[in-house]
Amino acid sequence: MHQRASEFTERASREYGFDPDVEEFPEGTKTAADAAEAIGCDVAQIASSIAMRADDSLVVVVTSGANRVSEAKVAEHRGVAPEAVGMADAAEIKSVLGWSIGGVPPFCHDADVPVYVDETLTTFETVWAAAGTPEAVFPIDPETLVDLSGGTVADVAE
Repeated sequence: MHQRASEFTERASREYGFDPDVEEFPEGTKTAADAAEAIGCDVAQIASSIAMRADDSLVVVVTSGANRVSEAKVAEHRGVAPEAVGMADAAEIKSVLGWSIGGVPPFCHDADVPVYVDETLTTFETVWAAAGTPEAVFPIDPETLVDLSGGTVADVAE
């Protein structure tokens, strides 16, 4: 197992008592479509963790792979102007969350940041999320994902 996926697995177990069943795909799971194809699930079951800047704070939006994040809706949830919301840059994501783009899990972040979970994900029995690298994912039921992430289920899709 890749070192970063092992770190995620150990951290999830230590900090949350959750033992993820991490699967790695050498061909990569960089996009939701790639992940769904590799796993053999619907693209909507991919729980993509998107790090965004909302005014002066970083937030993580865990969205269904079938959806695009609405910056306007994130702004509304955060109580900021729509123009104050946008994608966070790679260096900030790494320094604040401790993970690199493409491998950001929905929990086990280095900093306590607000997490919003796309309500679409709650319609599935199982969803698949990144486990520390663009090649590693793990299955999780949406209720557990919300609980472990401390997330708020919200309408965040365009």
